[in-house]
Amino acid sequence: MNTTRLVSQSVSVQQAAENSPSLARLAELVQESNRRLKVIESLIPEALRPAVMAGPIDHESWCLLVSGNAAAAKIRQLLPLIQARLLTEGWKVTAIRLKILIAKK
Repeated sequence: MNTTRLVSQSVSVQQAAENSPSLARLAELVQESNRRLKVIESLIPEALRPAVMAGPIDHESWCLLVSGNAAAAKIRQLLPLIQARLLTEGWKVTAIRLKILIAKK
């Protein structure tokens, strides 16, 4: 197999997204989810911030990925504040779901 040929045929993620409407939309949603997390970050206690990641967006619903039950319980208490902040920033989010990530051993 010719490795030079493989390298010349590879494309960046950005190039692939530009060539595929569905990949472009997915990349756009990932960027928007990350922007949302940045906007609400100040509402999350500093010690919990590493435990929260931006998750998928599905229409007016947004998912936060949380590493652990204790962190999820605290984030649940903050959901009304988080939702209000998102609304003031112009995002119509009618539901915020939490998905607890389980660490693989």
